[in-house]
Amino acid sequence: MKNEPSDNITDAWINLLHAQQSCLETVEQAFKNNGFPPLSWYDVLWELERGEADGMRPYELGERILMPQYGLSRLLTRLEKAGYLKRRRSEEDGRGQVMVITRQGLALRKSMWSVYADALNRALTERISETEAKRLSNLLGKLV
Repeated sequence: MKNEPSDNITDAWINLLHAQQSCLETVEQAFKNNGFPPLSWYDVLWELERGEADGMRPYELGERILMPQYGLSRLLTRLEKAGYLKRRRSEEDGRGQVMVITRQGLALRKSMWSVYADALNRALTERISETEAKRLSNLLGKLV
């Protein structure tokens, strides 16, 4: 095969995928154990919280959390039914919608953070040093 990746590149790829899966499982399990919804809920609420005060369009959310439109649409409906976000008409064109986090959504996101932070510590802080974390962040930044 022409242009076959080196063993080092292949090993890096495999380790990257395994590391991601392991970290995600740690966070998801922590949320489940504490009675919280999945990480995708946190991600949407976090993006809405740090977004514009007048809300965010669904496609913008999809770009930020890297979720396909069909999955995001269902997730937004569930978050809205639970009272964590509300939809508003776009003031720009009147036809589009923007999503806005509610007070309940903000409270949920903040309460989920303590569990998330603890899971991140178990997944990363207990395994790598701050220097290694910075080096890892720089390396992964090159891939983004």
